[in-house]
Amino acid sequence: MTNTSEQRFGKVPEATLIFWMIKIVATTLGETGGDAVTMSMNLGYLVGTAIFAALFVVAVAAQIRATRFHPFLFWAVIVATTTAGTTLADFMDRSLGVGYVGGASILFALLLATIALWHRVCGTVSVASISSRTGEAFYWATIMFSQTLGTALGDWVADSDGGLGLGYEGGAIVFAVGLALVAMAYVWTKVSRTFLFWAAFILTRPLGATIGDLLDKPHASGGLALSRYTASAVLGAFIILGVALLPQKAERLTPR
Repeated sequence: MTNTSEQRFGKVPEATLIFWMIKIVATTLGETGGDAVTMSMNLGYLVGTAIFAALFVVAVAAQIRATRFHPFLFWAVIVATTTAGTTLADFMDRSLGVGYVGGASILFALLLATIALWHRVCGTVSVASISSRTGEAFYWATIMFSQTLGTALGDWVADSDGGLGLGYEGGAIVFAVGLALVAMAYVWTKVSRTFLFWAAFILTRPLGATIGDLLDKPHASGGLALSRYTASAVLGAFIILGVALLPQKAERLTPR
């Protein structure tokens, strides 16, 4: 962004209902897609994390280098964060043996530290104020940690082995209720819009994670045992069609 007219708009979409719909589907795809690579292909969590982390680096580099909002590029980075977040959280919780509570605690601390550093460096963590590459870098780091944290939270609430044992349907209900409360706070209170945005952003990830697990986990684990490949393909097609057909505008930047 190099001139005054270009600086009026950022490179991320407005947080409209369409944005949140696609975001939830993208987080669900992150779960089924991550599981397809690590479990169905038997590549394991470490290899899966390496694959999706590489895709994330390539996609986010292209996003930061871009000079304006490109819907498909933006959502490609989001999907990369959800898939990488899935495999990274599973690697931490299971392969490293830190457990759901340990993994969620570490990721929550990293998320808070990133937000605090972002605010210290840029003076705000509002999406409407991202007008520099530094701000963008903090934005995507925050999203990456929030997506990974969301996976750990979803597993902790749903899983009976080391978690709360509410099941995938129960977990989805818990996080859907949480999102509904955030939405009501947005409509009926004057709570910081920036806080509510990030609260909703974080909550959509465990919601998608539990829905994804509900779709592809075996019947014995409380899932519907659908093909991870099929579920991922359908979710991916929905995202592509949604981005192509549903209107999205770039976030208007607020003056600093």
